[in-house]
Amino acid sequence: MSRDELVERCEIPRGNPQYVETECLLYFVRSTRIDNSDRYFDRLYAQLLKRVLKRLPNAERAGGEVESYSIGEIRDRMFDRFVTLLSEDHHLYSEKLDFFEIRFDSAMSRLRVDAERKVWREEKRTTGLSYDDESGELSKEVEHAAGEYDPFDVAEKSSTNYRLRLDAAIDELPAEQIRIIEMLRLGIPIDSNETFAVTIAKTLGRSEKTIRTYRDKAYLAIERFMRDGDDR
Repeated sequence: MSRDELVERCEIPRGNPQYVETECLLYFVRSTRIDNSDRYFDRLYAQLLKRVLKRLPNAERAGGEVESYSIGEIRDRMFDRFVTLLSEDHHLYSEKLDFFEIRFDSAMSRLRVDAERKVWREEKRTTGLSYDDESGELSKEVEHAAGEYDPFDVAEKSSTNYRLRLDAAIDELPAEQIRIIEMLRLGIPIDSNETFAVTIAKTLGRSEKTIRTYRDKAYLAIERFMRDGDDR
């Protein structure tokens, strides 16, 4: 079977008798390490990532109305970890991917457990914040308080020590909040009415409401870090 034919076989959807199991697809992707064909690797890699994305937890609640912060963060961590493992293995064999090649779904389940532990550990840092019991969003009072606090406005007028502590506070945030805060720091708007404008919502593929919620959580965590210091 030629390479083109193999790629076409790997594109066949589940349910078709000719469907290629993901364990086999991963084997083919890993095998490209020794045949030095980037084009072949790229095509198989794209198919593999599509399958990985389908196995990530759904980041939306029933009806698709409200995105779950925790699940969204877990998805990101799972995907980033898998891509990292695959990238490392593509350059130099790593036994860490062997289990994926034997029992892919079980390996993804383990990846989820690891991601959940890390995300929930980080969320404990914000348990002192007030949330609405029904929506799980920040309460109006807390949201208002966060909206009045701008760590970068203060940073412009503060000492070098403050800016160093601000950087340390940002480093303590969950990964997606860090991305949002750094983009705000660069002056990138959350959303825009201009069609071709670069925005945080477009860049991260999140709704404006979700970005604002993440921003408010981050600002509150930063404010508490700056107020209480490391011993909190």
